[in-house]
Amino acid sequence: MFLSVFDVFKIGIGPSSSHTMGPMTAAGRFLSLILSDEWPRPASARVFQLKVSLHGSLAFTGVGHATDRAVILGLTGVLPDTVDPDGMDATVERVMKSGEVCPPGHPAYRFQPATDLVLDKKTPLPGHANGMRFSALDADGRVILSRIYYSIGGGFVVTDTELEAMQARKKAEQTASVKIPYPFSTARQMLAMASASGLSIAQMKRANEEAVMSREALNAGLDRLWEVMSGCIDRGLRVEGQLPGGLKVKRRAKAIHDKLQEEWRSNRFNPVLANDWLSVYAMAVNEENAAGGRVVTAPTNGAAGVVPASIRYYLHFHPDADQDGVRDYLLTAAAIGGIIKHNASISGAEVGCQGEVGSAAAMAAAGLAAVMGGTPEQVENAAEIALEHHLGMTCDPIAGLVQVPCIERNAVGAVKAVTAASLAIKGDGSHFVPLDACVETMRQTGNDMSEKYKETSLGGLAVNVVEC
Repeated sequence: MFLSVFDVFKIGIGPSSSHTMGPMTAAGRFLSLILSDEWPRPASARVFQLKVSLHGSLAFTGVGHATDRAVILGLTGVLPDTVDPDGMDATVERVMKSGEVCPPGHPAYRFQPATDLVLDKKTPLPGHANGMRFSALDADGRVILSRIYYSIGGGFVVTDTELEAMQARKKAEQTASVKIPYPFSTARQMLAMASASGLSIAQMKRANEEAVMSREALNAGLDRLWEVMSGCIDRGLRVEGQLPGGLKVKRRAKAIHDKLQEEWRSNRFNPVLANDWLSVYAMAVNEENAAGGRVVTAPTNGAAGVVPASIRYYLHFHPDADQDGVRDYLLTAAAIGGIIKHNASISGAEVGCQGEVGSAAAMAAAGLAAVMGGTPEQVENAAEIALEHHLGMTCDPIAGLVQVPCIERNAVGAVKAVTAASLAIKGDGSHFVPLDACVETMRQTGNDMSEKYKETSLGGLAVNVVEC
């Protein structure tokens, strides 16, 4: 099994990798399909109008997660990693007023969001909780092309047929053709290969990545990931005001950061100083995410604050921290994230928030343990501790917005990650519960969890807190 570090960490926009980045990517794929020869097109057929229906979790929390906005943007031809965040509002407003989209290389298509974008809460699609159907119609209103896509977490999008292939454990052609030196798909295999080779997890992950790209390209890509993460923290620490969506949630990161800076300058004793910095870094990222800013899935948007917060913590508090350490951190975290994604899920719609913030905390704990000098066994132990203590966590966003409890949940997840890394480093790597057993437990718990606790806003805090 080979998941690249750039499959685990993706640059995009908030507030949700499943609800924003995935649908925007699906829209782009459908536009490409329209221009291709991959569908039987009658000679006289011309696409005149586009329609989209959202199903399952995308329908229930689509407006709160800005899925409708993401679809509109995607149908104009923009992509999550390149869209200009400052121009998104104007683009959406232009489509709303004109009733058409004009993607580059295409003629203008009729698309009136009020009627052509349907949130179908009654008809779930069979493959996944995050389903959507894109249709192209001719001038007579006949559907001449239709495709189902599923947003399966972390910004990944597959068609219904691709999903069937994945569920049958078939590998995509590109993955099957990749020959990597350390093809681990479980933590047990990873530790065995580390023991046999004498390499760290980061070194094995680097060797795998360099089987498909140059060292220069890998380093540049890793540095770009941290650049975007760090920039997201910095923006979140500068901006004040109210988050969009109607809950009137105020940004708090800047005010907390200002107080911490004052304490830092005055040398006043603060027994929870490291936790305070961790929390404010994570909150800064997730406030930016809630506002639709540029973030990196780590492994999802809803959990995007944990990894950057712990990296900034590492750079802030560890005297030997450097850019090579950040690269090793990201490689180690990606190795753990790949194992979790392969054997369970990182999707809140599939397994609840244990798959999002829980996975992020496991990745962060592993990365931090690695750069603190941990052995592969200690790194695996750190990941297990962090994930174990998120088991059973539900995904119950109030009003479908990635704000409450999501923002604070990232702060607490970052604190858990650092605690897990510290505990593991102080041990010898031996522990009672293997990471693989914890991942399997998370998968089983997610399967048993009621759908109302999996990103539908039909249970938990979402129904027990009065919106104001």
